[in-house]
Amino acid sequence: MAELQLVVFKLDKEEYGVDIMQVQEISPYQKLTKVPNSPAFVDGIANLRGDVIPVVSLKQKFNLAENQVTELTRLIVINNGNRRTGFVVDDASEVITISDKDIEEAPPMIVGADRKYIQGVGKIDKRILIILDLHKLLTEEEENQLIEIQ
Repeated sequence: MAELQLVVFKLDKEEYGVDIMQVQEISPYQKLTKVPNSPAFVDGIANLRGDVIPVVSLKQKFNLAENQVTELTRLIVINNGNRRTGFVVDDASEVITISDKDIEEAPPMIVGADRKYIQGVGKIDKRILIILDLHKLLTEEEENQLIEIQ
């Protein structure tokens, strides 16, 4: 029986998980610099210890309500090849371990060609987590757009 460690984060009231091995760091939210003519899913760029990284709005990408920054808002930073990318989330304060027997395939209604980033649905007690692969979240075209704004 294999186990997976997940970083749990929130968007609105929903909980999501991402494999801890994909996460380089979780950083407090900081003021972003808007980039003119950037794609709608890009909130801006951030200076993270001297590195300028693009920051993606998961809410925009998932067609959810606008980001409201609070003291709990965080940036989840991943390393995707030679480039780091930040993702804005409402809260990221928990790491859990889940058994693979508690992870089901995502229902067909939420999986399609554009949903390849959904790895499955985790069940922990009465909680349900949508498990994401942040490396697969952006399309190749979107990845190229991020490269252009850096």
